[in-house]
Amino acid sequence: MNNYKNLKLWEKSIELAVEIYALVGKFPMEEKFGLASQIKRSAVSISSNIAEGSGRNSLKEFKNFLAYSYGSACELETQLIIAEKVKLIGKNDLKELQTQITEIQKMNFALSKSLLKKETQD
Repeated sequence: MNNYKNLKLWEKSIELAVEIYALVGKFPMEEKFGLASQIKRSAVSISSNIAEGSGRNSLKEFKNFLAYSYGSACELETQLIIAEKVKLIGKNDLKELQTQITEIQKMNFALSKSLLKKETQD
């Protein structure tokens, strides 16, 4: 339906996931299958849902996958807050990542809104 690779939202989500992988790579080994794994899955899920939704056959389905992507961003932020509270990441890392997550969420909302507008025009 849409070429997700042309979406700035998708690009930003990929960049965030790459940063998350670098950050989580510094976690202690005992976190490999715990919080680190959850954080990586949430980060990957943001861009993956955008890509999957764009490949669906309707605007409604695309909007649904954007909602899943938004939810994954919220999940990621929650996990990063926990990581900061248990001293796996610093406050500065958390703030920087929260800024990126917020930007992605705003872009997601704007795209969803434009799809809704487009859907009602058809």
